[in-house]
Amino acid sequence: MEETEVFTVDVRRDTRGVVFALRGDLDFHSVVQLYEAGEEELGTGRVAGAVVIDCAHLAYCDSTGISALLKLYHQMSAQDGVLCLASVTDNLNRLFELTGLKQIFCLHTDAEEALNAHLRVPGTVAAGADSAARSGTEHGG
Repeated sequence: MEETEVFTVDVRRDTRGVVFALRGDLDFHSVVQLYEAGEEELGTGRVAGAVVIDCAHLAYCDSTGISALLKLYHQMSAQDGVLCLASVTDNLNRLFELTGLKQIFCLHTDAEEALNAHLRVPGTVAAGADSAARSGTEHGG
């Protein structure tokens, strides 16, 4: 039986936005940690800048994890904010491609690029940004 890595959410804030760095398996048992971190950071509705989900150390993501990401996306949309995903694994990128979620999420190669890209796109109001903002920065898989 494989041992799963303990899931953690590390939150980093700077003037450009907030980065949620995910580590381990995002699944039914751990998704509450992402919900709690999201509520703590985004619940006020006053997030300045982009919100970036850094998936560099995300080992696994099931449908519950995808639902959590969509919930954050909708929460940011309601606040006229930007939600970006960074360092998306090939498997997760393929899942987004197959399900059509790649058209919703703004994907970047790393968290720094995501934060900086938001600064270069004045007037962005949708959580996924528009397709012109995504072009050239999307992480291919």
